[in-house]
Formats: sequence, C-alpha cells, structure tokens
Amino acid sequence: MKVSKMQRMEKQPFVSCDYKEIAVESARLSQYLDAYACFGWQTDREMGDVAGRTRLSLKRDRHILNKTELTRLERQFEACMDSIRALQASIHSRATMASLVVALLGTAFMAGATFAVTAEPPIVWLCVLLAVPGFTGWAGAYFVYRRVFKLRAQRVEPLIEGKRDEIEETCKKGARLLGA
Repeated sequence: MKVSKMQRMEKQPFVSCDYKEIAVESARLSQYLDAYACFGWQTDREMGDVAGRTRLSLKRDRHILNKTELTRLERQFEACMDSIRALQASIHSRATMASLVVALLGTAFMAGATFAVTAEPPIVWLCVLLAVPGFTGWAGAYFVYRRVFKLRAQRVEPLIEGKRDEIEETCKKGARLLGA
C-alpha cells in the first residue's frame, strides 16, 4: 500500500523554522556547510555559482535549545572567516602597493630624464643619470612584488592558522550545545 505525501506530512509534527540565505565563496563552500551544521542549520538548497560565489538557503528549528548561544557562536565563526579573508587579501594588496610605489618612482625618474633630454640645450649626462634609476624602478617592481608577497605571507600565515583554530573551537562548542 502506497502512502501519499499528504499522509506522511500528517504523521509528522509541524516544525517552525528560521531561514537564512547567505552567499559564500565557492572555494570555501564545504567549510561553511560543515560549520553551519554545528550551529543547527540544515541546507535547504544551493543556488548556482555566480562570480565565484554560491548562494545557500539554510533552515533550522525555530525553537532549538541554546539558540542565543548558537547565534553568538555563529557570528563568531563569521567574524573569523571575514578576518581570514581580509588577511589573505592583505597579502596581495600590500605587495601590489609596494610594487606600484617602486614603479611610480621609476616613472618619476624617467620623467626627469625626459625633461633633461628635451631641455635647451639637452643635458645628456643628467638624462642618463636619471634614466638608470627609472629603468631600475620599472624592472624592480616585479621583484619587489614577489619579495613583499613572500614576507607578508610568512607574517600572515600564523594569524590565519590562529583563526582556523578559533573556528574549530567555535564549531566544537556549537556541536556540544546541539548535543546537550
């Protein structure tokens, strides 16, 4: 005998839910799914990947025990993820800024060299003197980028690991509250 969907729904008690929709980086989707499960959220549906981000629709029992504490832990997790994202972005941004400064200084020297050669009468020795650091600045920007990137990555990695440890502890606390 086949049981209809309506008959199955009648046997189950009604559960009122809270709903939440978030956009997460597709590369971190698994981490978000695992963490939100520790705070009582279940995936309702995943929406397509747009610009490297996936939209998640989540739900959880509205009358879940320890809801206030779970919400606090959830916000702590989100703050840690934002910190990790900002730290990783700082690696590229600092390296880019340093290389742009070097390239801009090189451009300033080249401008000086151009003005020296177009002066009446041309000052060739000053043009050569200013062109050398100008070309060096242009070529050196790449090497400055690589060096600053490497140094910043070494400095930031322990901070990122610390945030990952904090996320782990936060999720463990959430899982314990759900099990209680």
